[in-house]
Amino acid sequence: MRFPPEMSTPPRNESAYHSPFDVAFSPDGKMLAVSDRTAGALHVIDAQAGEVKKAIKLQGKPMAVAWEQDGKVVVSEYDAGAVAEVNIADGQVTRRFRVGPKSVGVAIAPKKKLLVVCDHGLHIVSIVDLETGNERTRVSAGRHPYFVAVTPDEKMAVVGNLIPMGPATDPASASVISLIDLDNGKKMKDVALPDNSSDVRQVRVSPDSRWAYVVHARGRTMLPTTQLDRGWVNTNALSIIDLAAKQVYATALLDTVTQGAADPWGIALSSDGKTAWISIAGVHQVAKIDLGTLHEYLAGRNPKSQISDLKSEVTDATAIWQQIRDDPAKRSQLSYHLSALYAAELMSRISIEAKCPRGIALSPDGRQLAVASYYSGEVLLLDADRCRVTKRISLGPQPEPDEVRHGEFVFHDGTHSFQHWLSCATCHPDARADGMNWDLLNDGIGNPKNAKSLLWSSRTPPLMSLGVRENMEEAVLKGFQFVEFREIEPGDLNAVQAYLRSLEPESSPYLVEGKFSEKARKGWQIFEDPKVGCAGCHPAPLYTSLKLHDVGTKHELDRTSSFDTPTCVELWRTGPYLHDGSAPTLKDMLTKMNPDDKHGRTWHLTPDEIDALVEYLLSL
Repeated sequence: MRFPPEMSTPPRNESAYHSPFDVAFSPDGKMLAVSDRTAGALHVIDAQAGEVKKAIKLQGKPMAVAWEQDGKVVVSEYDAGAVAEVNIADGQVTRRFRVGPKSVGVAIAPKKKLLVVCDHGLHIVSIVDLETGNERTRVSAGRHPYFVAVTPDEKMAVVGNLIPMGPATDPASASVISLIDLDNGKKMKDVALPDNSSDVRQVRVSPDSRWAYVVHARGRTMLPTTQLDRGWVNTNALSIIDLAAKQVYATALLDTVTQGAADPWGIALSSDGKTAWISIAGVHQVAKIDLGTLHEYLAGRNPKSQISDLKSEVTDATAIWQQIRDDPAKRSQLSYHLSALYAAELMSRISIEAKCPRGIALSPDGRQLAVASYYSGEVLLLDADRCRVTKRISLGPQPEPDEVRHGEFVFHDGTHSFQHWLSCATCHPDARADGMNWDLLNDGIGNPKNAKSLLWSSRTPPLMSLGVRENMEEAVLKGFQFVEFREIEPGDLNAVQAYLRSLEPESSPYLVEGKFSEKARKGWQIFEDPKVGCAGCHPAPLYTSLKLHDVGTKHELDRTSSFDTPTCVELWRTGPYLHDGSAPTLKDMLTKMNPDDKHGRTWHLTPDEIDALVEYLLSL
């Protein structure tokens, strides 16, 4: 019996760069825990002195952090299959909780003695018993769960899922917020965000357990990408989830009419729940939101005198608050109104000297903010009232960025787009894809297609679904010109191209100890079988023929029936599938979306054989 060639993932050498990802104050406010994604460490900072006291080496990529009540910190170790528990007093890892392979978000339910963990790769949430250290159960979430918060009453875990889970052809396609009952370990509901919402990052819950707050992008995917003005292509939002009703209560935009707020990331809440601070990674800002007054306005309790005093230059924003005052149900229209928060003086956005700020935390006394400046390798301490930087804390020596590191920064920098509405990473989080369909003009108008991962884009020409870009270099240049509407400096352009060339596939979460499972091995035999024909168009090692093929997926908006053959590598993170994102899962792609056996000959396969083929594809 032959065996499939194992996928070889190049070893990742420890990076010379520090990249703080998440931050959290200790319960007494004296210490800060900071995860360092690229240096593979947890840093412990004396919050009062502003000094790094310890750097504890960890496994994988340290991501989210949370404090336990006994002075220990839990840190997710992405790609190590674990969450580490660290004793801050001596800097030792006391335990490792074995969970899914790609853990990101973590949260603690101290009274229930539970640890809640998001696994980004398997689309699940693990609930771990802190006393025994064992995983109690796994709960299906949405697509690529990222961050999680536990309600203060510990009844519920609130999970933000990065990208939409359904077909991209659905006009209402959107990421969901998964609500999990912590008493029985079952999912209560997936709450859909407003249509075309994606890139969901931090989640926080109000002190009374009534509201959840989440930041995300909201694309305008039904429109062609002819301009960026006034949020034509993308807007950036704060959504409020009513946890009692289990539905979206309101969505407000963080953008103004002429200034986008590309890529909001982290949220911190005051202890009374009346103020929120949001890190806006793409524009290097912190937004301060008056939540107390915002909730009054959303309930229609805004006096006419206050409405008449709104900023007169933003008449559209004034009108929506008048409509909500007269009929609070009109708050459902708030997400279409740029500058509404600004006009009502509910939001201020402050630029800080940071490079793509991500994690953000508020000290227990409410006086100090800590912000993770990802690309400068620093943690910034800010006065919480004025959002002014009071101290910069370096996590260690930070080399000058080489071309690849600089390119990664430019890729995530929304200020390289017109009016800062988006960055490259908005549609390509982690240089992969946001799960949405976009009507780019490079091949005509009125034929939206699914965003593609940029992994191996330099090795698998031509690019775009119709192959209209000869190579990656041309695609990047035209992307800045006709999607971000800016002429990019040659040095920045070369750096972004170098960054994309540097990308390597991550190991699949479906591997078993780094190897194909027995089921995946059976799937490989089916994949290679000439009677099925998968390998004919997807031959190793690139798993693409580099050609366009007609596989029977043309729909009424397409002008051609032949589409670029994508690589099968990292299929576990490129759903939904096909050029139009019409197949939510690989099983759908091989069955429902292949009625004429043009996309491989699969109709003679048994259900078990289909499942084995899917397992192999997900393992690449």
